Amino acid sequence: MKKLSLISALFGFAFLGAASAADITVYYSPTCPHCHHAREFISTTLIYEYPELKVTEVNVFDEANLPKFQDVLAKCKYESGGVPVITVGEKCFQGYADFMQQELRDAVEADMSDSDKAAAAENKKALESDPEKFKSEHSDRPSAITEYNAAAEQAAAADKGNSSVWFYVLLVVLVAALGVVLIRKDKKK
Repeated sequence: MKKLSLISALFGFAFLGAASAADITVYYSPTCPHCHHAREFISTTLIYEYPELKVTEVNVFDEANLPKFQDVLAKCKYESGGVPVITVGEKCFQGYADFMQQELRDAVEADMSDSDKAAAAENKKALESDPEKFKSEHSDRPSAITEYNAAAEQAAAADKGNSSVWFYVLLVVLVAALGVVLIRKDKKK
């Protein structure tokens, strides 16, 4: 029993120590200058400083995305529909100005290990000293940013629903076939 507790504790510490950067979701309007600046900071700086960071951008001008935006406004307890709204893990920010950059970094680092924070600090120094070189060495990072598309997500969910129906149909057929085989086997005895 003691060995099991010790093993569980070790796994727990391993997972706690392996925490990575919190993911970011940016709710924006293509016509909003503050949104543009927030997205620019994230795409030219944060994704390079934090190599595990994943960013999802949600265009609130797309009517299909409005329910997701309304959900985040309710979650964050924002009464105005002003953008940008940035969520980092469970932390919410509405609006954007350059003075918020460190707050965003702090939110990203909230669940990171000390070694991951140290690596991010090194990345920040390298990025500041020679941005072009650092970005060319890490040219895969822009792929960390994805655009949310509610219509595509709904289509994927519908396809997933259809595939699970087919799975259960196939499962019933296989169980029936197994029953037939077992019945025939019993009749031969």
